[in-house]
Formats: sequence, C-alpha cells, structure tokens
Amino acid sequence: MTATSGSEADGWSTQRIKDADRKYVIHSWSVQGALDPLVIGGGAGSWFWDHEGRRYLDFQSQLANLSLGHQHPRMVEAIQRQAARLCYIDPGFAERSRSELAERLAELTPGDLTMSFFTTGGAAANENAVRLARLATGRPKIISRYRSYHGATATAMSLSGDPRRWANEPSTPNIVRMLDPYPYRRPAGSPENDMRHLEEILLHENPASIAAVIVEPISGANGIIYPPDDYLPALRRLCSEHGILLVFDEVVTGFGRTGAWFAAEHWDVVPDILVTAKGLNSGYVPLGAITVSRALGDWLQTNMFWGGLTYSGHPLACASGVESLRIVEEEGLVENARLRGEQLAAGLAVLERRHPSIGDVRGKGLFFGAELVRNRETKEPLVPYAATGDANAPAREIVEAARDRGLHIGLAHNVLRLIPPLVVTQDEVDLALSILDDVLAVADRHCTD
Repeated sequence: MTATSGSEADGWSTQRIKDADRKYVIHSWSVQGALDPLVIGGGAGSWFWDHEGRRYLDFQSQLANLSLGHQHPRMVEAIQRQAARLCYIDPGFAERSRSELAERLAELTPGDLTMSFFTTGGAAANENAVRLARLATGRPKIISRYRSYHGATATAMSLSGDPRRWANEPSTPNIVRMLDPYPYRRPAGSPENDMRHLEEILLHENPASIAAVIVEPISGANGIIYPPDDYLPALRRLCSEHGILLVFDEVVTGFGRTGAWFAAEHWDVVPDILVTAKGLNSGYVPLGAITVSRALGDWLQTNMFWGGLTYSGHPLACASGVESLRIVEEEGLVENARLRGEQLAAGLAVLERRHPSIGDVRGKGLFFGAELVRNRETKEPLVPYAATGDANAPAREIVEAARDRGLHIGLAHNVLRLIPPLVVTQDEVDLALSILDDVLAVADRHCTD
C-alpha cells in the first residue's frame, strides 16, 4: 500500500478536519488551544502518513500498542468476520470469541495463570486486578512504584507514580509507593538493598495489611527501565513470604514486545495476576485482560467477583485478540522482535560511541530506551524529570527534528523511547538508525562535556 493524499471529494479537506478537531475534540494530556495535530490519512505496516501523503516510520507503535503495525489485513478481516457474525452480546453469556481468547491466554501465559477477565484496556484491567487482590486477601493496601504508569482511571492513576498523577490528586486511599530499581541512577540504593527498601516499607505499613504489590516488570512510560536480574525473583519470594499477591502490569511488554511472549519470562517469575492490553490485539479494538493464578481461579468459584463492565469480553475485541495471537505465532513475530532487537542494540551501541548526549542504552526485543544527558560524567538529564514549557524545549526539538525527517519517536522525560511494531523489517531499522544519527546531533548541542 502506498501513501495517498487527502481527498476533498466528500468535503473533508485537511483544513476542515483540523477545524473540526480544534472546535469539537478534547485531546488527552493537552492544553487544547496549544495543539496543532497532524491530520492522519492512513497507514500500512510500520508506516503511517498524513492527509497530504507525507510518510512517517512509526517507531512508537503509536502508544506502544500497534504491535502488528497499521492495517494488518488478517486483523481487518477477522474483525469483519466477527462483525458479520455477532457484534455484541451481554458479558453474562458465553460466546465463542470470548471463550477462545480466554483459552488461548491460559495456554500462552506463564505458570499456572488460568482464568481471564476482559476489560476495555490497561487502566480498567489494573483497576480490576487490585479490586480482585483486595477481595481475595481481605487486605486494603496496595504497594506500587514511583516510576510507574498504570492508567488514567481513578485507581489506576493513583497506583501510578507518573507526574500526571499530581493534577489528579487526592489519590485513591491505601496506596503506598516504593522507589524503583534503576541501574543507571539507582535511587533505591545498591542491588542488594532494593528488597531491604521494600522490607522497611512492610515493617512500617504492616505486611498483613498489604493485598498486593503491582509493578511493571520493565518500567515503560517513565523511562524503559530494566531491573537488575535479581530484583523480580527476590520480589516474588518476599511477596510469597508475606501472603502478598504479586501483580505484573504487562500492558506494554506483553505478547512479544521484549523478544519473549511476556517480559516475566526473562526472569522466570510468575505473578499471581498478569495484566495485559495493547499487544493483546494490537489496539485494533479496545481490549485488556487480567489473567489469574489457579489459586485465585479456585477462590472465584465460591466467592463473588464484585466487578463488571458493559463491554467486558466484547466479541469484536476478543475476535481480534484471537487473530492477533495467531499472527504473532504464525508470522514468527516474537523471533522477529528478538532479531530486530539485536540489530537495534548493535546500531545504538555505535550511536552511543558517536554521540555524547547518550548516557545509557537499555533494551530487549523491540523495547529500547536511550537516556539522553547533558554530561555523561554527572549524568545531568537532557531535560529535568517532568519538565514542561521552556525546560522541556530540547526534548520537543528532538521529536520535531525526527518527524521532519520522517521518523515518529517519543521521549519519556529525558529517555528516547524506541518501540517499533513487531513487523518492522531489517531495512526499516537501518533507516531509523540513520535518521537517529542525524537527530542526536541536535541533542549533542546541549551537552556540556
């Protein structure tokens, strides 16, 4: 498929779309009057294009959810088939696409994770994960981390340490935060002290009051931070010791993103509740899930689950989920993520030697972060944490420079996020690295070493 320019045949010119957007649409996380969004005309594979036909290589997978790329034909056909058969049915009924997706998740997820509850996305899945943890344990408190993002609904936002939480406070009660393991900066101390930090929190909070600890195995929206290898196994042991449920938020990292079906597999750790969305069906229809251990599944047989959604297990969403998992498996996309990730790692290592603005590169599969600094010795960030306005100008400059060259990227604070679709090709990775070489020269201008 090739890029096509916008057509005015139906009266919707580029300008009319922009005018209607500005007048009637409220955009996420934005001052509405400051926006001037691109008008998008279409997409295919790792590319999308604006209404005038300008093409962009998508190295964000949009919101890290478009794992199969734009307009995968098998996904479009699967949604069309389900729409012809049944568009919607009450979640209280059994329906094929719902049952099939739940069965497939039981087969794919690690350990004894078995039963699934379907939601409309990651935030709703995290809400229901902690709801279930509180119901099953009879305990009120949840521990989460500061460099985390779990969604924009009330409890999910309260779980998040992300700066977007600040404007939404006061938070939902009974949430306690801990510092993250951060090998490049390590705010919680040395590796052996990471669990001591949590143990001290438990000492002061009373472990018998903690229902669950919820973590992203790899922090996503707040910097793509990979933990030390001993961190998640130690966290699993500590939670088991105190009867605390361990919840992994793999909304971003699930279904091949890191070169494994789930990030948890890199550390051979099985949570009690696994939260997924995004890559579950590549974002083609809103969908999320919590998949629970056999013990929690057994508990649910005789206890009420006080949760529900009108669109839980929506047939169109579940049918797209079934097909998405087939595509990932049949097209070898987990292996492609691993191979293209090795290529991306090698290319970024070259760029790190060439550009003083790169302080650290970290990643697995197609989930990479490059931390940008003003000074490698002091590790001063290119922009401050949660920077806005003029303080964030260098980050905006880098994103705009990449877009001018046809590459769509994003920054989480001072961390360049590289999250291309799992279908990305060798040539597309080479092209992205070439563009990044030019773009990082913009970042280098802000260096002081």
